[in-house]
Amino acid sequence: MDIILVENVEGLGQIGDLVKVKPGYARNFLLPRKLAVEASLRNVKELEHQKRQLERKAQKVLEGAQVLKAQIEKLSCTFAMRAGEDGKLFGSVTSMEIQQQLADKGVDVDRKKIQLAEPLKTLGDFEVPVKLDAGVIATVRVTVAAAE
Repeated sequence: MDIILVENVEGLGQIGDLVKVKPGYARNFLLPRKLAVEASLRNVKELEHQKRQLERKAQKVLEGAQVLKAQIEKLSCTFAMRAGEDGKLFGSVTSMEIQQQLADKGVDVDRKKIQLAEPLKTLGDFEVPVKLDAGVIATVRVTVAAAE
């Protein structure tokens, strides 16, 4: 029996997959739990239509993420922090501070998307990845300099 999966089913497939299963499995398990629908001609056409819509939506999200990536990579963030003689900061630069400086420059990014493993605690130049939508990763340059 051919069915279209409505939910991810372990060991069977992902949402939207057209799979062939035994009739009893479909009738007694998948269909009553609304994990799948029967692969009738109408349902197959509806699935194809939904896939086309999702592809268009994903393409728009990807294009928006590419534009945001270009904006982010043009910018650099500079922080003037007090530091000791060995180059260690008395404080640290966190993702929240980077997000605030990006927002001041007109780029709105959620701080959770800034992939900073741990706060920056030394002087120097750093490349900080920013994970955007659709798997796009931008890199922002962060410079930590000693304040006078």
